[in-house]
Amino acid sequence: MDNFQTQRDGVFSEQTSTQMQQLSRILQSQTVAAHDPSCSSKPKIVVLATGGTIAGSQADVTQARYDAATTGVEKLIAAVAEIQKLADVRGEQLVNVASQNMTNDIWLTMARRIDEVLADESLDDGTLEDKVDGIVLTHGTDTLEETAFFLSLVVKSPKPIVLTGAMRPATALAADGPANLYNAVAVAAHPDSRGRGPLVVMNDEIFSAREIRKTHTIRPDAFQATNSGAVGVVQTGTVQYFAEHATQETPSFDMTKLHQADWPRVDIVVAHAGCDGKPIDAAVANGAKGIILAGVGNGNTSASALKALERAAQSGIVVVRASRVGAGIVGRGIEVDDDRYGLIAAMDLTPQKARILLMLALCEPRDLATIQALFRTSKAPE
Repeated sequence: MDNFQTQRDGVFSEQTSTQMQQLSRILQSQTVAAHDPSCSSKPKIVVLATGGTIAGSQADVTQARYDAATTGVEKLIAAVAEIQKLADVRGEQLVNVASQNMTNDIWLTMARRIDEVLADESLDDGTLEDKVDGIVLTHGTDTLEETAFFLSLVVKSPKPIVLTGAMRPATALAADGPANLYNAVAVAAHPDSRGRGPLVVMNDEIFSAREIRKTHTIRPDAFQATNSGAVGVVQTGTVQYFAEHATQETPSFDMTKLHQADWPRVDIVVAHAGCDGKPIDAAVANGAKGIILAGVGNGNTSASALKALERAAQSGIVVVRASRVGAGIVGRGIEVDDDRYGLIAAMDLTPQKARILLMLALCEPRDLATIQALFRTSKAPE
């Protein structure tokens, strides 16, 4: 019995020693990985900040009055410490403006920087240096939908680009910016966000760039997609998409050519009861190369305004019919004979998004049929 016990203890001790050595090697490798940034499994997300209400501040938190674009990106990130649990997050201040002051030049700078950040830079040994998995763009809400749509037309990377903002300044008693930023990082870090084109995260919902629009002046749930609805939801960092992963067509508007081109002037003219053709004639006189009609109903306007649009089209100006209504599609030839007047139907695009698409389309010579096709797909021909 004693001899058996001794043999058994010897075997047990040998097995235990081997297991302890294996466990020690595992713990050592885990310790190295925990301290080695190259071994981090968390996605790398860059927050590009542009200003807006999310970076705003108040002198008195009991008053609605505030100044936009007063806080830098580092403070925005530091205010949401939990964000680093989702991803390795670093910030970069691109500009700091209220979004009503967004310009074509800022858009181009933004798009070029996004391309640079998302590019997989290779080292001499073939490995990747500082690979970034996605971008969050903080932005003022007034023109956020326009910036999102512009980026969807020019940025080629399939990596997630997520725009977010806030309806209340950072100092507000119930600021919505921190939660929006946290959720935006979660969406940008999520693998199912890849290939969907630029997305917008506001108030726990995820929207596509084409469909998103601001529908309220002050409420946190100001953003809606009135034609198709949100593409998903994100609650305290948990992301859920409603549809299977669908890859967006890669836009083909060449940013190199856009940098070299003088962007044509495209004006928006609003139809209303009693309107005439004078605003349209004024747009022509001011050098507009394109005119967007924010029409009543299904992109319609008065008889006198329609004659002015016909004159503009006959002079070589591209005229697009959109609607001032908050939802629906402006169909070709339904209420207005587009073939007769030489007009283009905006389809589901709002007047402000139709303006962006037409500006880009007019940077190169294109006939009306080709431009009309762009409004159906938002994809430039190869």
